Amino acid sequence: MHSLSLSPLLLEDVVVELVLKEVFEIRSLMISMFKENCGKLMVYASTGIPRGKRLESVRTAAKETAKQLNLDFEIVRLDRAPSPIYVYYEENDGDEPIPLYCDEGKMSGLEEISGKIRNMMFVLSFHPNHSVLKGMRSELLKLF
Repeated sequence: MHSLSLSPLLLEDVVVELVLKEVFEIRSLMISMFKENCGKLMVYASTGIPRGKRLESVRTAAKETAKQLNLDFEIVRLDRAPSPIYVYYEENDGDEPIPLYCDEGKMSGLEEISGKIRNMMFVLSFHPNHSVLKGMRSELLKLF
C-alpha cells in the first residue's frame, strides 16, 4: 500500500478547499430550499355551496394551518352541485394533490378540522415521497 505524503502547507490547502466546497454546497442547498415551493394546502369547494359556516370553518382551519407551517394556501372553486368540502396537500406544483380532510357535508368545529388536517400531514411526513413534510414534523408536533 502506498501512502501519499503531503507537506503540511499543501495538506492545509486541501483541507481548506474541501471545507469551503462543503460550506458552499450547504449554502446553495439552503438557498434553493428557501426558494422552492414548500407545498400548499388547498380547499376544494363547490360554487353551489352557500357562504356558510361549513365552508368558513374548513377555510379558516386550513388557512391557519398553512400559515403556521409556512405553506401556501389556495381555495379552488368547482363548478358543480353542492358536495363535500375537501382539503388537499400539494408538495410541488404539478404533483398529484393528496386529500387530507373531507367534511362529509357536516358542520365541524375549527379545532376538530385543524386536528384532522395536522394528523394526516404528520402521517404523510413519514412517507419517503414527502420530504418537505418530514422537515416539518417537529413543527407539526408543536401544533398538537
